[in-house]
Amino acid sequence: MDAHPGPLRGLRILEFGALGPVPFCGMLFSDLGADVLRIDRENGRRYDRHSVETRGRRSLILNLKEPRGREIALALIEKADALIEGFRPGVMERLGLGPRDAFVRNPKLVYGRMTGFGQTGPYARQPGHDINYVALSGALHALGSKEKPAVPLNLIADFGGGALYLAFGVLAALRHVANGGEGQVIDCAMTDGVISTMGMIYGEHAAGRWKDARESNIIDGGAHFYNNYECADGKWISIGSIEPPFYRALLEKLGLADDADFADQMNRANWPTLKRRLEAIFKTRTRDEWCALFEGSEVCFAPVLSLAEAPHHPHNVARDAFVTIDGVPQPAPLPRFSRTPARIRHGPKPAGTGGVEALRDWGIDGKLIDALTEDLRSGHRSDGG
Repeated sequence: MDAHPGPLRGLRILEFGALGPVPFCGMLFSDLGADVLRIDRENGRRYDRHSVETRGRRSLILNLKEPRGREIALALIEKADALIEGFRPGVMERLGLGPRDAFVRNPKLVYGRMTGFGQTGPYARQPGHDINYVALSGALHALGSKEKPAVPLNLIADFGGGALYLAFGVLAALRHVANGGEGQVIDCAMTDGVISTMGMIYGEHAAGRWKDARESNIIDGGAHFYNNYECADGKWISIGSIEPPFYRALLEKLGLADDADFADQMNRANWPTLKRRLEAIFKTRTRDEWCALFEGSEVCFAPVLSLAEAPHHPHNVARDAFVTIDGVPQPAPLPRFSRTPARIRHGPKPAGTGGVEALRDWGIDGKLIDALTEDLRSGHRSDGG
């Protein structure tokens, strides 16, 4: 496999195919230079060029319930620096691939476990999705309108509280190994991760500065100076003018600098009325007209861009925030490094692509590879590559 210039070059990570946070975490590692090999199931998920979160790595199809599949997985575990999986608690143990089995083969292994509710606790074995994990954390109660909580995209638990914390945990544990320590298990629960991201909010609530009701606080839609406003063309603009200088700039641009009603910015009792006034004002011009007025000023604003618009906005274009692979616009690798830039090896590939090659690159015993390729020639799909 060609050398990758990213900062994680030389790192080998074994990813067990899953949905949501695990493949996203694998994408982050791959983009930054790690050699990530994904283990997929026969007749499992089908990947195409639009499966952006699966880009940049090779795949091996294994039936982990059969002896040969399990032995190949254990052989890969011996060679891996880290493993990431997203099964329910107990599944990997039943397959003979749990931490106890893994550490026998590789005591230095970092074993990353991604679940919604964690490995322990009353909800540990309960199924769920992003909305459920955000709900249990207290965050969902704080999102949305007064009438009902929002239905958020799966950015909060799957990717924010899940994949990013898993990546952070794996890298921290690898640092421990590099300093002479042993491998260990990372119990990464999305509920825990979202609670962690809510640290500031819980602190403000304890101090009495955060009201436990939606649309009652500065950054939850309660304030007139931190909100989204519909424009004359039906498009929207976001306003975030919290600090006094930015608030003054907003009022000046809106012709409200001498309006006494807006002078007492932090008087919550006035917020509903002031929001209604701003709603009427913003509907007098199109979104692009407002942007033209605000650009170059101290007003904290940005247009609310659609998914189709965002890749073409001048700021995103200037920063190469998006790349196009096989005709699919997608986020560029992040973060940005000055000496070891990240890059995408290739776009998403079907399950099983490059698996045998990866076995050779990882130094797996030739007899196991021969047995695998013989199965392929015989038409067996219990394992493959």
